[in-house]
Amino acid sequence: MGCPVDQTRNFLAAEIVLQERQLAASAAARLCDLADGPTAIGYGGARGGGKSHWLLAQMGGDDSQRVPGLKCLLLRKVGKSNMENFEDLRKRLFGRLPHEFQAHRGRLTFANGSRIIAGHFQHEKDIDDYLGLEYDVIGIEEATTLSHRKHQDIMTCCRSSKVLPSGQHWRPRIYSTTNPGGIGHAWYKAKFVMPFLRKEEKETRFVPARVGDNRFNNPEYRKVLESLTGWQKRAWCDGDWEIAAGQFFTTFRREAHVVEDFDVSRAREWFAALDYGFTHYTVVLLGCTDGDGNTFIVDEHAERLWLPERHAKGVQAMLARHGLTVERLRRFVAGADVFSRQSDGTTIAGQYGKLGIKLTCANMDRVNGWAEVLSKLGDPDAGLSPKLFIHRRCGRLVECLPALQHDPHRPEDVLKVDADEEGNGGDDAADALRYLVATKVRTVAVRKLKGV
Repeated sequence: MGCPVDQTRNFLAAEIVLQERQLAASAAARLCDLADGPTAIGYGGARGGGKSHWLLAQMGGDDSQRVPGLKCLLLRKVGKSNMENFEDLRKRLFGRLPHEFQAHRGRLTFANGSRIIAGHFQHEKDIDDYLGLEYDVIGIEEATTLSHRKHQDIMTCCRSSKVLPSGQHWRPRIYSTTNPGGIGHAWYKAKFVMPFLRKEEKETRFVPARVGDNRFNNPEYRKVLESLTGWQKRAWCDGDWEIAAGQFFTTFRREAHVVEDFDVSRAREWFAALDYGFTHYTVVLLGCTDGDGNTFIVDEHAERLWLPERHAKGVQAMLARHGLTVERLRRFVAGADVFSRQSDGTTIAGQYGKLGIKLTCANMDRVNGWAEVLSKLGDPDAGLSPKLFIHRRCGRLVECLPALQHDPHRPEDVLKVDADEEGNGGDDAADALRYLVATKVRTVAVRKLKGV
């Protein structure tokens, strides 16, 4: 599975026997030693995959045995469940490793001075208690219960001055285990899952977990997971990261809706849509229809902290990639906010107009707009073929759609969500898609206005 010899010896000496997928995660953990290796290992997916067992085994049975005095933090939401889990796994894993366990302090210390400290948080603000402290290794259980901001905060605690017996400096690292869903679903998927799927992993490595990976699960537990329905079955049984609790676009399937290529000769009508932002992203989607009534989202322009002049150049460059100009578009729509007058009487739409991009107001009916998107997605699992396809280059849109959730106060609407301070997340790309598919050219009305 890629584990080096000395790591294997550490596990054998401790009589820790890991299964195949757990060994793959441990092999990934050893890649953190390399100067150009990862600094974060994610192990996530279905419940019952043996993730917690692996996490403590790796921290205690391998890392802590290699470096005397290593300081490890094992962090989990809610202290009581963390301590119960810690105590159960400690007895199971470290029977052959001399250690002292102080239950009241949640601290396990090995003979070489290396220690694992069980930490917890009930509320996100509890993470602040760890800021300013230093840990050589941090393990986070149920990582998607953390927001992106709090995960970044805890990352600042992962630093080290330790040295391996070989003289090489120890590279601090963060391990995380989790299931799909939770407030951190979107950032965790973007940080770990998507680089894995794209085969573009650099700072991270991700190991997908399936319930079938753990042969020690009792058959009844697997049946319980298989008996679930909806998002819970896909998330907890299948380990499907395209689903989350309350997901709005439950029929979105990457394998059905995301395409690798598009023949521009099929296009019959071109159009574009803009969702405006400054601190959050301005997103422009380029789409077209073919002779069979399918809609293709062919390209995406998405940038933040740009002024309209720079966006206009970016949009024109995007159009040029497909042999198009703004004049060739059947329509170019935008959200109503770009038509609102500012204090000096100007509008964002007016600024774009002076730059050669004439915008018209999109259909702003959210409920019917989302219904139109749902209709075009079809339902591949039920045999209803999609009529909406997205090119894989439209990265923000592909990541945004499966992360959107129902508004609990208005279930037919999508819950509005803004990007964080770093620009991660947000619903800007989805809003641009809604404008694009829900805004129709009123041919009859236009003819009447022209006196035809």
